[in-house]
Amino acid sequence: MTLIVDAHEDIAWNMLKYGRDYTRPAHETRQLEVGSQTVVDNEDSTLGWPDYQRGQVAVIFSTLFAAPVRWSTSGSNSQVYRTFDEAHDLYRQQLLTYHRMVDAAPDKFRLITSIPDLDLVLEHWQEKHLHPEIPVPEQGHPIGMVVLMEGSECIRDLSELEEWYELGVRLIGPAWVGTRYSGGWREPGSLTNDGRKLLSAMADYNFTLDLSHMDEKAAVEALDIYRGPIVGTHGNCLSLLPKSNSNRHFSDRILEGIIERDGVVGVVPYNSYLKDGWVVGQNKRVEVSLGYVADHIDHICQIAGDALHAGIGSDLDGGFGLQSIPSEMDTVADLQKLSPLLQARGYSEADISSIFGDNWLTRLKRDLPK
Repeated sequence: MTLIVDAHEDIAWNMLKYGRDYTRPAHETRQLEVGSQTVVDNEDSTLGWPDYQRGQVAVIFSTLFAAPVRWSTSGSNSQVYRTFDEAHDLYRQQLLTYHRMVDAAPDKFRLITSIPDLDLVLEHWQEKHLHPEIPVPEQGHPIGMVVLMEGSECIRDLSELEEWYELGVRLIGPAWVGTRYSGGWREPGSLTNDGRKLLSAMADYNFTLDLSHMDEKAAVEALDIYRGPIVGTHGNCLSLLPKSNSNRHFSDRILEGIIERDGVVGVVPYNSYLKDGWVVGQNKRVEVSLGYVADHIDHICQIAGDALHAGIGSDLDGGFGLQSIPSEMDTVADLQKLSPLLQARGYSEADISSIFGDNWLTRLKRDLPK
């Protein structure tokens, strides 16, 4: 198996909204949540530290995320904001949750804010196991966490970027739905004047700009004007979903733009983002296979002409879970099952290593501070 970098997981949101403990295996979390509102809202969990170990998921982009109240979909308002001040408080609480995680269990989770931080995590994973007879989950490697801000209304003033950076944020996506900075999912539109100022200020810190959830008009302009690194942490290919009327997916135009900027696009193993017509709660899981994930990865590689710009951004437990992922998957560890599917399409071991993790690692080593 090769190391995986997963470029999008809503860890703190799940912890604070649903009380999930990601030191547990996903199966234990499921047992604890049987019959609960959590499963109604977010389905069965697919994440846990032992599952990361089995799947060799070494680094995750851990998000800061809260929804505006107008798009709240559950009875719980614990991670919903009405004002910019409330958004700021929620995002800061989530960021401090990550700090508490690494303080409480440094053997399991570590924040990555610099190249030396990343190197330490990777060195640990690359060490030969001293006790090969011990099952993989118990051997124990720390999961590196790179903090990604999804939606930016927590930034009340551009002067706050310095504090967010000092606390460890390294990527920013200006939109989820539309924000005061950018048109977004379900609420299309261009960059606003405030959004252009945000991008200019972000570049001063070399924040990585995440185009995920940005409306195409805003993303096209951002590709043109942003001076720093650009990626798409979690989004699939619009051209493989011709019946979709959602602006959530990346058009070939945006994929080409990210590739031209030497970025990476993380593919999401969410059934409704993989196959036209799949609707949550209305389809059997067997209708979508991991082959669809390989199709989206392959499409990005075909546009690029190489395997150096595709990756994984699972978004697992991000509003969906076991019931809405490909039939071969039970937990995040099963992302490794993509390997033979890509081999069958002619991808080499080096290509698969690039897609699974090396592409994201290359950008982190390029863009993180020394």
